[in-house]
Amino acid sequence: MTHVVATENLTKTYGSRTVVDGLDLRIPEGCVYGFLGPNGSGKSTTMKMLLSLIRPSAGEARVLGRPMTRSTRRELLGEIGSLIETPPGYTHLTGAENMRIVQRLLDLDDQHIDAAVRTVRMHDQMDKKVREFSLGMKQRLGIAMALARRPKLLILDEPTNGLDPAGIEEIRELLRQLAEGGVTVMVSSHLLGEIDKTATVLGILSQGRLIFQGTRRDLFSAATPDLLIDASDPRRAQAALAAAHGAQRPGDGGARLENGTVRLPGVESDDEVAGIVRSLVGDEIGVHGVRRDEQTLESVFMHLTAGGAL
Repeated sequence: MTHVVATENLTKTYGSRTVVDGLDLRIPEGCVYGFLGPNGSGKSTTMKMLLSLIRPSAGEARVLGRPMTRSTRRELLGEIGSLIETPPGYTHLTGAENMRIVQRLLDLDDQHIDAAVRTVRMHDQMDKKVREFSLGMKQRLGIAMALARRPKLLILDEPTNGLDPAGIEEIRELLRQLAEGGVTVMVSSHLLGEIDKTATVLGILSQGRLIFQGTRRDLFSAATPDLLIDASDPRRAQAALAAAHGAQRPGDGGARLENGTVRLPGVESDDEVAGIVRSLVGDEIGVHGVRRDEQTLESVFMHLTAGGAL
């Protein structure tokens, strides 16, 4: 099986409003797939369609090599773990009692349950009632419940929500270990730095559309970082470059001044960089340094979801 998840034109509409628009997802086996997008971009709706919690308006989702339909849903969900939106669990029961419910429902042995609890490092907290848990502890319990069935696919929506830095690091390491062990993990998060350190494949949504899908290397190689220019007269340099690039107003894609440095987006080739330097020197503006801005997942993400596209 090449892809654990493959969708074709997956679409969800509510009346005249399109929430998810023609997605063609491809999630390889054994990867951590970082699913990114601004609030309201359709991430949670997509995940719910993959779990058959919401029916698509159009298109198809294939999960673990089979179409997710009403007739296949029960069998497929036996091999999928998930944590969507709020953590599951009965708050009046202890963590251990909640795990026993999962054990009975799924007909699991004690070894499965113990392994899931120890994986999320909750074995010392299971005698407490869930209402006494912090949000981070509830998240861990929810992941343990999802892991108990030893799933082939794990779908997690904001799994580090409410965790302290140490807890975030533990979940990050957990996701890596699961992927190394053959579990495919699809994870959405607004913490781009965490996704950047964890995911091996990325999918970026904007307004319900998939605007990028591929590896981190693919993303960074396709994006062009801004050019930063240190000049003897930064204001004159900014004005000259803004005029030359046809953009006079800051924020519209033209040259702008930031802390005495001129920032110029959209310069792709070395020949164009050389031409810019020649132009400034010809205007008797000294050029002290030229460099590319350091790229981060956050900077590329903000560029894409602000309306750009790769």
